[in-house]
Amino acid sequence: MERSVVVKVKKLNHFDSSLNLPTYESLQAAGADLRVSFPDKGSLTLAPGEKALLPTGLSLEIPEGFEIQVRPRSGLSFKTSLMVLNSPGTIDSDYRGELKVILGNLGNKEELISHGERIAQVVLAPVWKAEFKVCDVELSRTERGARGFGSTGHL
Repeated sequence: MERSVVVKVKKLNHFDSSLNLPTYESLQAAGADLRVSFPDKGSLTLAPGEKALLPTGLSLEIPEGFEIQVRPRSGLSFKTSLMVLNSPGTIDSDYRGELKVILGNLGNKEELISHGERIAQVVLAPVWKAEFKVCDVELSRTERGARGFGSTGHL
């Protein structure tokens, strides 16, 4: 059962029209691959420890009640030292600016990012609003309780 929601895409002036829009690379892929679109169609070298805000040349109109999550591509993360730093990054439905990706080089050698390279993936996700209420009673008890940060003994 295939379900889809329309996300309107605006190609900005520096979008390279020879590049694909975000594209699902397999039938059951949850994420659509996102490409970098440098205005000069050049490349960028990231030194170890450096980060950069990479342009895509795209703006989105995400339907109310949804968000776009920007996530790393496993292949890029495995083959290089490049990572999406604020992963998952959230693009809110009321944002209309350019979709950009924060990539960082977590390795010990320079990494080259070429124009048109697949740098991240985007996932459309529903958003539920929480109603935060202060309570005057104890929170319900669980076996875990307040233990956190590795308290289960599993990595």
